[in-house]
Amino acid sequence: ALNKPRDEGLRQGLRELGYEEGKNIIIEYRFGDGKRDRLPQLAHELVEQKPDVIVVGGTAVAVAAKNATSTIPIVVAGAGDLVEAGLIKSYMFPGGNITGVGRMSPDFFGSRIKLIKEILPKATLIAFLSNPKNPGHARSRNDAELGAQASGLSFHSATAQSASELDNAIANAAKAGSSALFILTDALFNSHVSQIAQAALKQRLPAVYDRADFVEEGGLASYGVNLPDLSRRAAEYVDQIFKGKKPGELTLVQPTKFDLALNLKTAKQIGVAIPPDVLAKAT
Repeated sequence: ALNKPRDEGLRQGLRELGYEEGKNIIIEYRFGDGKRDRLPQLAHELVEQKPDVIVVGGTAVAVAAKNATSTIPIVVAGAGDLVEAGLIKSYMFPGGNITGVGRMSPDFFGSRIKLIKEILPKATLIAFLSNPKNPGHARSRNDAELGAQASGLSFHSATAQSASELDNAIANAAKAGSSALFILTDALFNSHVSQIAQAALKQRLPAVYDRADFVEEGGLASYGVNLPDLSRRAAEYVDQIFKGKKPGELTLVQPTKFDLALNLKTAKQIGVAIPPDVLAKAT
């Protein structure tokens, strides 16, 4: 369940380690297309083929894979809180059949909240968009809210568990007087970045997510991990497992490459002035 740049990141990482598709490694792809209910079936299909390792991106996909097998090694190329989701015992000693590259940490949320404060110094109320069906969101929202409080911001909770609920949730966040919209990472949200970006634009609500395609679709800003790099680093775990290491003994690592993207057209449209020092940091 990785998109094209992430697929290429994985292949690049594998090539660097001497694996070439069609020569000494076979990769079977499955993509859930943002439809969560398809994930268990897709995971089951992959398990039936008895692969040596399964690579996943995102918490929901990791849960589906774990539910389908407790023996085939699963390598995560970025996900939410895997401990909170009950998938690993700890990042240092995962203990089961899952390992790989983590993604979320309270510091990461802090960086996005700091970005909102830099762009909107007068902000007072921040809305968090979360999905009640996401197993990592209770903890993620708590971390984000602690970050908001530390920055002197109060918060409004907006929730959506289907595409049809997104517009309403964002409209309600605007009605509550939110200065900005902070979107928690989620498979549903990832597959509706354009809808979310346009709904926020319609409400003149500065919105911040963790992926650049959100900004390309009209969102104000994104600050997040470089996704292809997560997949490239996941290849190292695949290699270790091929060489006989057990996933439960392989410590998970945190991301190291982060990207900041800004949409200046959106900023102009909703009347937000991007400070020059924030602009200088944009990748």
